[in-house]
Amino acid sequence: MSENKTRKVAIIGGARTPFAKAGAQLKGYSALDLATHSVDGAIEKVDIDPKIVDELAYGTVIVNPAIPHLAREVNFRSALPADVRAVTLTDNCITGTSAIQSVYNSIALGRADVGIAGGVESMSNPPVMFMPEASRIFLETSRARSFGDRLKAIAKFRPKHFKPWSYGIAEPSTGLTMGEHTEITVKEWGISREEQDEIAYRSHVNAHTATEDGRLTAEIARLGTYDRDLLIRPDTSIEALAKLRPVFDRSESGTLTAGNSSPLTDGAAATVLMTEDRARELGHEPLAYIKDFVNVGIDPSDGLLMGPGVAVPRLLKRNGLALEDIDIIEMHEAFAGQVASNLKAWEQGWKEAAIGRVDRAILNTMGSSIAVGHPFAATGARITTTLANEMARRNVRYGVISICGAGATAVAMLLERS
Repeated sequence: MSENKTRKVAIIGGARTPFAKAGAQLKGYSALDLATHSVDGAIEKVDIDPKIVDELAYGTVIVNPAIPHLAREVNFRSALPADVRAVTLTDNCITGTSAIQSVYNSIALGRADVGIAGGVESMSNPPVMFMPEASRIFLETSRARSFGDRLKAIAKFRPKHFKPWSYGIAEPSTGLTMGEHTEITVKEWGISREEQDEIAYRSHVNAHTATEDGRLTAEIARLGTYDRDLLIRPDTSIEALAKLRPVFDRSESGTLTAGNSSPLTDGAAATVLMTEDRARELGHEPLAYIKDFVNVGIDPSDGLLMGPGVAVPRLLKRNGLALEDIDIIEMHEAFAGQVASNLKAWEQGWKEAAIGRVDRAILNTMGSSIAVGHPFAATGARITTTLANEMARRNVRYGVISICGAGATAVAMLLERS
């Protein structure tokens, strides 16, 4: 291989756990349990010998301090041999695609032939931590050299110190949650409550259809008694969604509800990547090839989750493509309002030239995060596997992935069948 030539990277398949609402059916499984299950499930579904895997890149957003190198522990727990290179990543909602990029880079540059990438969240089981003042007293107590010193340290405790530190999803840079930011965005872009509820409704309808016909369940590695996603509401309706109260802006102008927002979710997903030559050698038919990525960061004041409005136009321009060339678009649904705002940015032009109006018939054809769920770090691998499978089923040429992330980031990813 010449220094300037990169190898084609194929998506061979993937697997994931069922997704479930935090605190519900999967609460008995740790993040490590879920992650290991997704990796073993991918190995089994793709039917590869784990000994051929060169690299594992795996991520999480809710990091457990007791397991800081999660990927390596997944390596030990799973069917993978101990000599597999393991990398742990955390990159907010785009963690899954960042893991895929890590493996992609290793394969494209000839450092690996086969890799697995993915991510996990167990929102039911976040590590319990204490406020800084309490932590200092605990440390002082553990370092005390005498019984008397230990008693003096213990005497500093007050009832307030035993209240665990509360996890929040507010942005450190702004103090606002993603939902609060999105409420600002939908007002700026003139997105109605009705449009948001319509997007949410279509997500559930499409996800239910894809579950019943087996397209979504084919990606799921049964976990216990669960073999399908547990958040999809086949009986929802526009009327039912319209009755829900706003949760981020409770005034009359609020439009984001529990129904048109993605839920806190437990779950894990993994995707298997190979060189084109290795896939042929092993008799695997690639579902699709990864053609390109564009990662962006924007100022939160421009709209925390508006990164796709920049990333996708740049991706198309860099690859000499028009929106009309894309056969399927998978857009992560953090909130229906975020989806609608970014679609409007593509249509009208924003920080990049307009690319046109998206045909809703090719958007999230199997539902997305509002219906299926959004375990932060798992979403990228889930969407990648879903899109690659659907592209192969339809035998279409181009597919685009769009994911916004906390911290005002985003990724756009181009898949191709050739």
